[in-house]
Formats: sequence, C-alpha cells, structure tokens
Amino acid sequence: MKNKKGFILYADINTTVNKLTDEYAGKLFKHILSYVNDEEPTTSDVLLEIAFEPIKQQLRRDLKKWEQQHEQRILAGKKSAEIRKRNSTVVNGRSVSSTVNVNVNDNVINIYRKFSHLSLSTDEFNKLNKLYTKEQIDRVLDAIENFANNKKYKSLYLTSRNWLAKENTNTSKDDHLLNHIKTQLNAGNTRK
Repeated sequence: MKNKKGFILYADINTTVNKLTDEYAGKLFKHILSYVNDEEPTTSDVLLEIAFEPIKQQLRRDLKKWEQQHEQRILAGKKSAEIRKRNSTVVNGRSVSSTVNVNVNDNVINIYRKFSHLSLSTDEFNKLNKLYTKEQIDRVLDAIENFANNKKYKSLYLTSRNWLAKENTNTSKDDHLLNHIKTQLNAGNTRK
C-alpha cells in the first residue's frame, strides 16, 4: 500500500471482532496495521488468519479502487496542465495563464421582477398586463414576495396569475377591461 497514508476499516467487522477475545482482537489489529504498512505479516494461528481474510480482501479491493482513481487524477492533472499551457500567453517574458471563462447564452431574458428563487420576465408581465393593471400586478407581486411560504412556488408568472384571478373574482370582466383601457390611456398621456 505504498504512497498511501491511510486506509478504511469498515464498521461491519465489528461482529467478527466482538466474537474474539481482547487478546485476539489486539493481535488482529496489529496484523492489519502490519499488512497495510507492507510488512507482509504471516501467522500460523488459524483463527487469526480466518478473521483477517475478509478484511484483507476488502483492503485489496479498496487499494485497487484507489489506484484507479489515483491514475485518473494524474491523467486529469496532466490534461489540465496541457490546456493551461496551450491557453497561456507570454507577457514580459513570462508565461501567464488565462483564468477567465466566458460563457455565452443566446437566450437573453429581460426580467421585470425577481426575488428569492422566483422571477417574472417582461414577456410574462406583458401577458398579465393585458388583463390587469400595472398597479394590480405590482401589488400581487409584493404580496407574493412577502408571503412566508413563497418557497413552495415554482413559477412567479403562474402564481401571480392565480392570485390576480382570485383577487378579482368580485370584479367583472368589463371592470377589468375598463381599468386596462384607463391605464393604457394614462400611459399614453404621460408619454406626451
């Protein structure tokens, strides 16, 4: 087990160790330590050999797995070093590696409102604004933001649409349309 500074001893050997006397448990532990330190221990004690065999097999499996992972990490490190070397530039006679990663996303979304884990895009706002006034929408968004259980919601658009519908069940559609027209007229007058 060269180059390894530690090993895993699994708790399930407790059933085996508990069946041994304290003297044999101590001998087993010393035998394990001798084995993991590449001292190639031998014993003529059959009981100790029987108790050690499943532990030895598990240690071998763990060592094989560790060696594979170690080799993969070495290869990954070499690959990373090659990439850094390829991407480095020379400045004033010194090689400088670039540590900047640039990700480009073509799907740019304009956000109207965002809080916690929820957001409402401007497109979604415009859909709501066809039925409700900006003031109504903002009031409901404020209420959702201040609602203690808002973490259970997955979509701010759907939640606000439902809240707005519930809030306005007592108001007729004509009233909504009238309010919407007034809002649009007011918006047109303020632009002039």
